[in-house]
Amino acid sequence: MDGPVSEASAVRAASSNDLSKEDGPIAGQSPSSRRQSYQAAATAFVVLFCIVGVALWGLPFYYDFMVQQFGWTRAQVTSGNALSKLVVGPIFGFVAGWVVDRFGPRRLMMIGIVMAGAALVGLGWTSSLGMFYFFYFFNALGYVCGGPLPNQVLLTGWFDRSRGKAMGFAYLGIGIGGATVPWISHALVQHFGWQAALRLLGLSIVVVSFPLAVLVKEPPRARTDSGSVTSASPMSAFKQVSFYLLTLGSVCSIAAVSGTQQNLKLFLSLDRHFTQRDAAGVLSLVLSFSIAGRLLIGWLADRFSKKYVMLLTYLLVAAGIPLMFLGTSRVALNTSAAIFGIGLGGDYMIIPLVTAEIFGMQILGRLLGVLLAAGAIADATAPWLIGRLRDTTGSYSVSCIVLVGLALLGGLAVLGLPGRRRAA
Repeated sequence: MDGPVSEASAVRAASSNDLSKEDGPIAGQSPSSRRQSYQAAATAFVVLFCIVGVALWGLPFYYDFMVQQFGWTRAQVTSGNALSKLVVGPIFGFVAGWVVDRFGPRRLMMIGIVMAGAALVGLGWTSSLGMFYFFYFFNALGYVCGGPLPNQVLLTGWFDRSRGKAMGFAYLGIGIGGATVPWISHALVQHFGWQAALRLLGLSIVVVSFPLAVLVKEPPRARTDSGSVTSASPMSAFKQVSFYLLTLGSVCSIAAVSGTQQNLKLFLSLDRHFTQRDAAGVLSLVLSFSIAGRLLIGWLADRFSKKYVMLLTYLLVAAGIPLMFLGTSRVALNTSAAIFGIGLGGDYMIIPLVTAEIFGMQILGRLLGVLLAAGAIADATAPWLIGRLRDTTGSYSVSCIVLVGLALLGGLAVLGLPGRRRAA
């Protein structure tokens, strides 16, 4: 997929100049096209900040308030994520992938932003479990339409030689959004209550990110990369074992990440009896280190075989989980949170990079739609399963073993993928 290995420095959050002129987005780009590439990276950063960092990763902060105020169980509050994604992912993931390949990512992104913002506003008004599930459905739909899928295709179309660093820069939005939303939410809850805080977050998502999605340009049509296998039809990919190994690996790792992240606040607040401030600190630590993970994984992906970068990512996820749930000291908890955060940072980001390297650009949107649908099932069921195991056993010990096993199984699947395909 990629051209010559980049010699530019890693992407820094402070400036998009790290997508440097010497190692431009696409070889031979005009200055105007280069500016549009950087605009695309900035837009993806902000949209991912809002759709994933705030709307997705921010919601678990509010679960314990719902449990305490409405008397819902852990399984019920985590099942909103499960039920909505089980419906949205398999159905709309395929459709979203086709729409992106056919019409480009910008229009779909705009629709997703509105849906995600409206979902948080609705969740801030609801007090019944049925309406909770209804608005969580729109949150999941906003994620499918405005989250990683359109942004991955947008960046893959605008960037070539610096694709890994561009993806890493944009995915910083998830890390920064996820790291700051616990503190933002804590402050809003202190002043306005948790329901008004959700409504304010929903309105902010639309106000901040929608104008940028309107202004961003659609990427150039998919180019054939000399180092990859490309095809006009996804059926050729469906006939290859590597596609199913990639699907298995990504599904297992997403399940491990989502199952951990969606239950961590519940564990800290209700099992370990952390204060809201201390629990927010741990969540922020995880997502702060995910920023370093995105930079690291993006930098490595431009220099080494993406297969082994993906393997490293999944092993970091597995290594970071045990002591977060089983450790007895704050030092162990914080160390595990940092390791897990680095793995989390690269987990979702590495999937489109590996997919494009193996299968090329022409069918990328449709393949990512399939992977998104499969990942949505894992993303949906894992938090519910982990919450259910906790409610049944009375602790997170068994859940922890399951989460680590999933991450390791994902790593085994990755070992079967082909390595980097070099140009002849």
